[in-house]
Amino acid sequence: MAKEHSQNDSILRLSLVEWPLFSSIATTLLFSIFGATWLGDLTSTAWFAFIFIWLFAVMLASAFAIVRHAESLAVLLGEPFGTLVLTLSVIGVEVLMISAIMLTGSDQPTIARDTMFSVVMALLGGMTGISLLLGGLRHHEQDYNLQGANAYLALIIPLAVIGLVLPNFTTTTEGPTLSPFQSIFTSAMSIGIYGIFLAVQTSRYRSFFVSPDQEAAEADLHGEQEERSTPFHSIFLIAYILPLVLLAKQFATPLEYGARALNAPPVLSGFLVALIILAPEALSAVRAALRNQLQRSVNILLGSVLATIGLTVPAVLLIGLITGKTVHLGLSNVNSILLVMLLGVSTLTFSNLRTNALLGAVHLLMFLAFLMLMFQG
Repeated sequence: MAKEHSQNDSILRLSLVEWPLFSSIATTLLFSIFGATWLGDLTSTAWFAFIFIWLFAVMLASAFAIVRHAESLAVLLGEPFGTLVLTLSVIGVEVLMISAIMLTGSDQPTIARDTMFSVVMALLGGMTGISLLLGGLRHHEQDYNLQGANAYLALIIPLAVIGLVLPNFTTTTEGPTLSPFQSIFTSAMSIGIYGIFLAVQTSRYRSFFVSPDQEAAEADLHGEQEERSTPFHSIFLIAYILPLVLLAKQFATPLEYGARALNAPPVLSGFLVALIILAPEALSAVRAALRNQLQRSVNILLGSVLATIGLTVPAVLLIGLITGKTVHLGLSNVNSILLVMLLGVSTLTFSNLRTNALLGAVHLLMFLAFLMLMFQG
């Protein structure tokens, strides 16, 4: 009897903790049955706002739950494998969401470019700025592994320029696009370089991505994270991702309608998608910086930027080739300048062994400039 009561309590506690999963599954089922009717007419402002907020809230809650389970796996697996699982989980969701939106509704040739650019600006500008600023204000100067940060940037810079700037200057096709051969080459190059990076990160150069005071960092992380088992968290991770991707297809309709009805800038849609994806992961990076675990913040932020470009570019290019949809990758002149400036400042920021609040303020300033230019470009 006592054993049965204990099991019931355990199931109840699990249900309370994992409520976003039940909410996500229920919403997915409802929209699979009634979605065509509910999304067929969004001309009512109240109805549009209700549908938009409902889907946005459920997807955001699921994203936080995904990161929660990924962080538990991070504790169980240790660094750098733990942060790698977190990064690939979040970026995997990003790739699947962008793919779902691209394949739903009318042609949206810029959604992948705008989302990737928003992710880079939000992570490398906004969240790196907040992490360094708050961490610097609390701990003055913070240590990290310089070799690891340099390794990230050595790959981020060429992949970002080739994927988001170079298409503006190619002449084989018109506009900021790539020819089929260029798309295949860029996809193969991105996947190949990222695959080599994963191989060296988890083997020969693993020490580059570990904090100088790794024991203390892991002790602090264990104190905050509830871990059960690797299979438990892996199963829930997958269980959250699947309905989230299906909801992304439903979310594409009100997202597209809202942008068109409000005459919003094209990049705003990509920014909202990035916000859903990045919010929980960015919070993890800031928390790590406040705990004086800057190496974990660096692994999350720079690792996510690298994975975003290295995996999203080939994914959307291949979708474009298979479906015949046009994919615009080249940024506008203003955004290209912002990107190149941010990459240059990031190189300077991570050229010293210690960071401080001033460096964070500079990164945050560039992110605020991105937000301003989004509406007043």
